[in-house]
Amino acid sequence: MSDKLPMDSSGFLVLADFIPQIVQEIRYYSTFNFVGDRIDGYEEPCALLTMEAARALKAVSNEMIVKGYRLKIFDAYRPVCAVNQFKLWAIEDLDVRMKEYFYPEIEKQDLFKLGYIAARSSHSRGSTVDLTLLDMKSGKEVDMGSPFDLFSEKSHPDYRGITDEQYENRMLLQTAMVRNGFSTLDCEWWHFTLKDEPYPDTYFEFPVSSAFLRK
Repeated sequence: MSDKLPMDSSGFLVLADFIPQIVQEIRYYSTFNFVGDRIDGYEEPCALLTMEAARALKAVSNEMIVKGYRLKIFDAYRPVCAVNQFKLWAIEDLDVRMKEYFYPEIEKQDLFKLGYIAARSSHSRGSTVDLTLLDMKSGKEVDMGSPFDLFSEKSHPDYRGITDEQYENRMLLQTAMVRNGFSTLDCEWWHFTLKDEPYPDTYFEFPVSSAFLRK
C-alpha cells in the first residue's frame, strides 16, 4: 500500500501501548548517539510502529518472555527529517564528537558507502525496528558482542570474532525475529524489517510523538 499521505499516521500505533512488556531506550531522542545531538523529529522517547509490524513483534515478545527475556527497543519508526539530518551530518568533516564510541574504525564519510546509514531508511516506512534482549533475571542487556549502533564489522550478524555465547545470543534474537516475519540486515545484528511491510514505497514525515498519533 503506498496511497497513504506522508503525514498520515493512522496505520501506526504506540508500541508500548500494544506491547507493555517492552523496555525502551530511544537513542535518537537522547544525545548518546552517533551524531551527539537529539535527532530532528524525535519529540518524545517512544517507539512507533505500523500495526502489522507491531503484531509480529508482539509474537516475538511473547516467545522471548517464556524464555526469560524482554525486548529492548532502541529505535522504530524514524521520520524522513531525521534521515536528512544524518545525511547533512555525514558530510560535515569537523564533527566527529562521537567517533570513539560509534565508528572508531571507520571514517564518517564512508558510513553511507558501507551501508551503516541509508540515504532512504526503511525505518521511515514504519516497519523496521532496532532492538536487543534484556535478561529478566539480571536486568541487564544480553551480551551481543558489540553495542547498538557500533558501526563495525563486529556488528555484522554473522561475525564470528566473538565468543560462542555472544554469537548464540545474536542467533536467539535473529531466529525469533525471522520466524515471526522479519528480515535481517547484513551489517547490523539489531536491525529487522517486516518482510510483508504495509507501506513498502512510502516514507513518512510525521514526528515521533505519541500525542501526534492519539490526536
